[in-house]
Amino acid sequence: MTKPAGQPNTEQSISRTMQACALLVVSMLGLAYAAVPLYSLFCKMTGFGGTPVIATQAPNSIGTRVFSVQFDSNVAQGLPWRFTPEQPRQDVRAGETVTVIYKISNPTDRETAGMATYNVQPEIMAPYFNKLQCFCFNEMVLKPHETVEVPVVFFIDPAAAQDRDVERIAMISLSYTFFPAKRSEKSVVQAKDAVAGSASKL
Repeated sequence: MTKPAGQPNTEQSISRTMQACALLVVSMLGLAYAAVPLYSLFCKMTGFGGTPVIATQAPNSIGTRVFSVQFDSNVAQGLPWRFTPEQPRQDVRAGETVTVIYKISNPTDRETAGMATYNVQPEIMAPYFNKLQCFCFNEMVLKPHETVEVPVVFFIDPAAAQDRDVERIAMISLSYTFFPAKRSEKSVVQAKDAVAGSASKL
């Protein structure tokens, strides 16, 4: 049977609909994969969700406000590492650049890899907590029975003294948790470079 002129072809219409749906699914998957790194970058730039801000330089002034910073270290199940700070707590003046050393050990007979997540509590202090250097920026690989000492260099923005919402806060917790990570040649290089770079700046 011949279709009347101007009447849309049903098969073509279905094909276009299926193509549009497929394109929508692919686009949604792409956005989902991109959302994770974009969200992580947003948190690092703004301090959202208790994520410390990554800074490129130290402040020019030191304030009078003093905070007690507590260093919390954790290792998730599945990663047999030992992870401890050199000291559990330190008093820090706003604007003062501070270096804290962490010791990370792999007591097993096999090479293992880990990646650290981190946050600051209370969350309202995260935008004022700035990191200049941190082992948590890269995946880390430790050889059997290897132990490394790596620094975290940070400062608390002097502008915190002008924020009435944080004037009653005296204690800040910087918390790290190492999770198992899939080893790759790229990550091995990053870990070695990170440790070497950390040692050269001490």
